[in-house]
Amino acid sequence: MTYENIRVRFAPSPTGPFHIGGARSALFNWLLAKKTGGTFVLRIEDTDRERSSRESEENIKAALRWLGMDWNEGVDVGGDYGPYRQMERLDTYARYTEQLIAQGDAYYCYCTDEELETERQALLAAGKMPRYGNRCRNLTEEEIARFKAEGRRPTVRFRVPAGKSVVVDDQVRGRVTFDSDGIGDFVIVKSDGIPTYNYAVVIDDALMKITHVIRAEEHLSNTPRQILIYEALGFPVPAFGHISLILGKDRSKMSKRHGATSVEQYRQLGYLPEALVNFLSLLGWSPSGEEEILPVEEIIRQFSLEHVAKNPAVFDVDKLNWINQHYLRKLSDEAFADLCLPHLVAAGFVAAELTPEDKAWVVQVLALAKEQVSYAAQAPDVVRLFFTDDFDFETEEAKAVLQDETAPAVLELFAEKLQALEVVDGASVQALLKSVVKETKLGGKKVYMPVRVSITGCQHGPELTHIIPLLGVERTLKRLRASLAKAQA
Repeated sequence: MTYENIRVRFAPSPTGPFHIGGARSALFNWLLAKKTGGTFVLRIEDTDRERSSRESEENIKAALRWLGMDWNEGVDVGGDYGPYRQMERLDTYARYTEQLIAQGDAYYCYCTDEELETERQALLAAGKMPRYGNRCRNLTEEEIARFKAEGRRPTVRFRVPAGKSVVVDDQVRGRVTFDSDGIGDFVIVKSDGIPTYNYAVVIDDALMKITHVIRAEEHLSNTPRQILIYEALGFPVPAFGHISLILGKDRSKMSKRHGATSVEQYRQLGYLPEALVNFLSLLGWSPSGEEEILPVEEIIRQFSLEHVAKNPAVFDVDKLNWINQHYLRKLSDEAFADLCLPHLVAAGFVAAELTPEDKAWVVQVLALAKEQVSYAAQAPDVVRLFFTDDFDFETEEAKAVLQDETAPAVLELFAEKLQALEVVDGASVQALLKSVVKETKLGGKKVYMPVRVSITGCQHGPELTHIIPLLGVERTLKRLRASLAKAQA
């Protein structure tokens, strides 16, 4: 089937943090809309009154905006098919419920929770799949009157036709067939008058003229129920595409032990939105070439449902870090510093408000970390040596460097020459170190390594020509003397 205007939607329930799985579903819908010049609708499914909150809704919207996923229609921006929150659409659902009951496609069910649970346990004990036994399907007027007199509040159930094959031509999984006899009459309106997910979603998608429903694989089992409702109400059935689960590297379902699970956590850790979008797009979708660093414009250009895989996608945090590091390296030193500064403040390294001089110094310090961090929250550990003069030797091997018999003389000569410098910059420090090597007639390692260990405690790290100018003469000398005394104590 061809579509004049593709309309897709993302319809989250605002019941908690916006998770990576939801972000991936939103992204695939958004990419399809962008690729085809279609419409991306944001609808809020807030019928879970106990758990839904406006706070969660705002979290979802903020995350989508941060990721760059703008919506053409829906909450906040409006449109021709609102309202876009389900709890504001109850009158609409009620109208279609009356239609289904009048057609004989739905009926009132007066079964109590206790009766339903007893029925369920009996089926399980008999080794059968639990499903509703249709006991209220054909109630007499007398039975209905008796139930009402008892004060029972009915639900509304959909009358599932017997012996029907429900076919889903899934855009990702191919043709999937369900037998209606295995479904059982299901509730479409709860006893408090609130529609169930499977019911409200059909009416919303139909009235909002959604052409493609792209969602998580776990919803595939809901699809036959929804198709039956589409058909009963005479609505056109949209194209469905069910994208794979996201698994951890150990092939179990994605959870907190595999890393952060909410978009907000990744934002707070200092990941870049363009990196997260790049990474999420590769969770279940394959670009045409081998290149995996793809700007969003290129992802949009290449995206198609035909290249979305059936197999589960594996959330590899190492790959995410690799992608994010690529985008971090492309930042200017100032932009990188702005991303890292909140983490330095949280670590107690700097004040929230910096003078221009201090900010310029911090920018230079953080520039040394750009090649070493995968996300901004790692920056404090990498640049810690610039913010505290109190440190221990990283290893016993490092300490042993300063216990070498030549180390004191090397450091004494280095300190003497450092104090005599008129300008302390990379070039002057490099010349100074070469002169110490020449005068002591020692190899470069016998000079460079004691200096490095004495001022950092480590045998590896940024170039000394970067470190010393940033520390300055006074701090460098203070560290040198303290480390030498500590090593020889």
